[in-house]
Amino acid sequence: MSIRVGIIGGAGYTGGELIRLLINHPSAELSFIHSRSNAGEPVYKVHQDLVGETELKFTGELANDVDVLFLCLGHGESKKFLAENKIDEKIKVIDLANDFRLANSSTIGNRKFVYGLPELNKEQIKTANNIANPGCFATTLQLGLLPLAEAGLLKDVYSTGITGSTGAGQSLSATSHFSWRANNIQAYKTLTHQHLGEIGESLLQLQPNSDIAVNFIPWRGDFTRGIFISSQLKCEKSLDELNKLYEDFYADAAFTHVIKEAVFLKQVVNTNKCLIQLEKVADMLVVHSAADNLLKGASGQAVQNMNLLFGLDETTGLRLKANYF
Repeated sequence: MSIRVGIIGGAGYTGGELIRLLINHPSAELSFIHSRSNAGEPVYKVHQDLVGETELKFTGELANDVDVLFLCLGHGESKKFLAENKIDEKIKVIDLANDFRLANSSTIGNRKFVYGLPELNKEQIKTANNIANPGCFATTLQLGLLPLAEAGLLKDVYSTGITGSTGAGQSLSATSHFSWRANNIQAYKTLTHQHLGEIGESLLQLQPNSDIAVNFIPWRGDFTRGIFISSQLKCEKSLDELNKLYEDFYADAAFTHVIKEAVFLKQVVNTNKCLIQLEKVADMLVVHSAADNLLKGASGQAVQNMNLLFGLDETTGLRLKANYF
């Protein structure tokens, strides 16, 4: 099988990660990479590590001779793009923005988007035509809580999470400059982060008719990529029971693994993995989860979803080496 792929918005961080994955994917063929601001330029002029890897050039034109279209646009831009451009309905769409993640905004025209978290919706993804790729914080936080939700054990959750500078996108802002990030951290969007909506919908999917409050404080970190989240809640079950619960829930998950040693970012950066570790003191449970925000939190998960859409093994093209040193 050769899956013909188009990318809209190929000059940013998620677009660049998709290109890096897809030029080495054994069943994918990059047909075009769209970028209005870089049309006509070689891809390696923007993604300079790709010198010698590809001779593809960015284009300002759209083509309908593809099997799947990845939308790597800013939040709110994907819906606008699909409304303004006639994309053949036979072309599958994987959107990496937040435009279609919530149930009340998952449709445009005849396109109905499925929430693309494989550990939650794998069977629906396999038969879907359009995928709303989850957010990076949402992916990492949800994977730490889904087994508890399925068991009906979720109560009010208190989570903190820290992310690297690439989580803010490629456009410069006051808090993305090296001189601001270096030797610095900061909380932001306290209790109001935009991923809370999709997190809540996923948890209610497994633990319906419950009133679960996820109190989330995200942090900007002094590093480029990766997410580390710690979620705390009360739970009466023993640590052994909980580890068994998590191991059973993720027994068939290709990339989510439960470990008993202390988890750290270098285990997951540059991989499509999410690692989870549980700790317990008295009746307080802490769930640590770590992932790469640009891979499992964005482009890697998007390729994982593409693999599922086209009947491939979901790990195809995603056996990546961690940046341990």
